[in-house]
Amino acid sequence: MFFKNNKSENKTNDLSKVAALLIHAAKIDENYSVSEEKIIKELLLVIGAESKNLDEILKNGKAIEEDSNQILEFTKEVKNMNDTDKIKILETLWRIIYSNKKADIYETNLMRRLEGLLYIDSKVMGQIKQKIEMENLK
Repeated sequence: MFFKNNKSENKTNDLSKVAALLIHAAKIDENYSVSEEKIIKELLLVIGAESKNLDEILKNGKAIEEDSNQILEFTKEVKNMNDTDKIKILETLWRIIYSNKKADIYETNLMRRLEGLLYIDSKVMGQIKQKIEMENLK
């Protein structure tokens, strides 16, 4: 029983760090909206969060993001994920950025930095960005 709870705690901590990265992206334009939080919650559920832990994960993610001064703390968890989850996270980051229909220089700079930190091919990142841009035109 002890090990099961410990494993669950580790997963919650890992997801909290992912949430911190997403929250950071949402706050970078100084307008963290309800729609952005909804996008974050949807992704967390897709990558393995349990709905009963969602509020705790978000609360922890907000605290981690507020206490941090660099994105390296958040990216470590994402870097260790499988490619499918990494792509989902990158798509979500672009959805957050385009949730207000435009990307500013700070948001695009963040994504360029993440591309390097997560070892994402620039062609792949461009395809993800274009996909999300097209979704937002509908």
